[in-house]
Amino acid sequence: MAGPSAQRFDRRIVEGALPAAVWHLAWPSILQNMLGGLQGMLDQAMIGHAVGYRGNAAIGVSWQIFLVVVVFISSLYTGMGVLVSRFAGAGDPDKVNRTVYQAFLTSLLLGIGVMAPFGYFASPYLLRLVNAAPEVQAEALPYLRIMFFGGTGTLMFFMIGGAMRAAGDAKTPLRLGILLSAMHVVFNFVLIRGMGPIPALGTRGAAIGDALSSVIVGGVGIWMLFNHKTPVWFSRSMSFKPDLAVIRSLFRFGLPTGFQGVAMNIGGVLMLRFIGSLEHSAAAQGAYSVGYNQLFTLITWTSVGLMGATAAVAGQNLGAGKPDRVTHAVSVSSGIGLAIATGVGLLFWLMPGTLFGLFGLTDPIVLQIGVQLLHFLAISGLFVTVALVHTGGLQGTGDTRSPFYISIVSQLGVPLTLCFAMEQMRGGSLIPSDIWTAILLGHITRCALSVLRFRQGKWIGIAVNIDDTRPAPPTSAPAACEPEPAFSTHGKERQAARAVPPRYQ
Repeated sequence: MAGPSAQRFDRRIVEGALPAAVWHLAWPSILQNMLGGLQGMLDQAMIGHAVGYRGNAAIGVSWQIFLVVVVFISSLYTGMGVLVSRFAGAGDPDKVNRTVYQAFLTSLLLGIGVMAPFGYFASPYLLRLVNAAPEVQAEALPYLRIMFFGGTGTLMFFMIGGAMRAAGDAKTPLRLGILLSAMHVVFNFVLIRGMGPIPALGTRGAAIGDALSSVIVGGVGIWMLFNHKTPVWFSRSMSFKPDLAVIRSLFRFGLPTGFQGVAMNIGGVLMLRFIGSLEHSAAAQGAYSVGYNQLFTLITWTSVGLMGATAAVAGQNLGAGKPDRVTHAVSVSSGIGLAIATGVGLLFWLMPGTLFGLFGLTDPIVLQIGVQLLHFLAISGLFVTVALVHTGGLQGTGDTRSPFYISIVSQLGVPLTLCFAMEQMRGGSLIPSDIWTAILLGHITRCALSVLRFRQGKWIGIAVNIDDTRPAPPTSAPAACEPEPAFSTHGKERQAARAVPPRYQ
C-alpha cells in the first residue's frame, strides 16, 4: 500500500485558469445534483400516479421538515469544507485526513444517537406544526419516520461528497451519486408500485427506498476512504477518541451554516402554514411541493453545484495565498449560473402545464395555482443563483456567519412579514399570489445582501487552525499591533491582507 507521501491534491485549482478550475469542480456537482433532483422528481411522479396529489403533498411537507434537522447536522460539513479546502490549498494532507475523520465520527454519533430517536417521536407534532391537511398527515407520518431512521446514510453521503469536493475531487461524489440514484430507482420501482410478493407501499415505499440506498452508498464511500481510493485517506489505526481541536473548528465554521439552514427551512415550514391556510390548501401544497421543491431544482441544481465549486476554489486559493483568484472565481460562477437560470426560466413561462403534467398533476385548481407559482419562480431563479454563488464564496473562505444573518433577514424576516401583513390587509385570508410575491422579494433581498457582503472583502483575513495550542502573549507593544495574516503573503497580497482585520468572525 502506498505510504502517506503518495497523497496528493489537484493543483490546477490554485495554479490553472480559473474558468477551467471552477468548471472542473462544478460540472460533476451539477450533474450529481441533477441526478438527485431527477431522483426526487421520479419519486413525486410515481407517487402522483400511484397515490395522487395528497402523496405529492406528503413527500413535500415531510422533506421540508426532514431538511430542517439534516441541514443543521450537515452544517458540520461546511465547517469541514472550510478546513479541508484551506489545508488542501496549503498542501497539508495530514490535517485534511484528520479533519474529515473527526467529521465522520461526529456524524455517526449525531445521526444514530440524536436524529433517529428524535425524528421518530417528534414526527407527529412536526406535521401538525406545519398545518398539513389530515389526509396529507396520514401519508406523511410513516414516510417522515422512516427518513429520520435511515438519515445516517444521508449524512454519510453528504459528508463524503463535501470532503471530496473541498479536496478538489468532484468526480468521486458523482460516481457515488450515480450509484445512489440507480439503487433508488430500482428500490422505488419495486416498493412504491409493488412487484411479485412485495405489496405496493406507496409513500412508505419511497421512504424505504431512499433510506436503503443512502445507507448502502454511504458504506461504500467509507470503504473507499479506508482503502485510499480518494484524495482523503482514513487509516484503521485512527483513534475513536474525539479530537477536540478539530471538533471545535468544525462547529466554529459549521454552526452558523447550520443555523442558516435551519432558519431557511423553518421559513419554508412557516410558509407551508400560510399555504395551508389558503382556500384550496391541499391543492396549493401539492402545487408548491412539485413547483418549488421539484421543478425549481432545475435552477438550484446548477446554483448549488456552482456554490460548492466556488467554495472549494475560494478556500483552496485563500489557503494558497491568492485572494485575487477568489474574487475572479465568484464572477465566473455567477455568469455561468445566470445563463442557465435564464434558460430554465423560459421553460417555466412557455410550458408550465406540460411540466406539471409529468408529475400526474392534472387537477384544474392545482394547475392554476402551480402555473402562477412557476411564473414567479422564473424570476426568482436569477436572484437565487447569484446569491448562492456569493454564499459559496463567503463560506469557502470561512465567513459562515454572514450568510446566516442574511438568511434570517431574507428567508424569515422579509417573506413572513409580508405574508402576515397581506393577511391582515385582506381580513385574515391570503391568495396564492401573495405568498409567491413574498418568496420572490425574499430571494431578491438575499441576492443583494450576499453580493454586498462579499464585495466588502473582509473574508481575506479569516484564519484557520486546528492545532490545540494557544500562542504565548506578545512580548512587545509593536508585535501586539501587527495583525497576523491568514496566509503567507508577499507584495500586493500582503498589503491586501493588512487592509482588513486579520480575523472576521
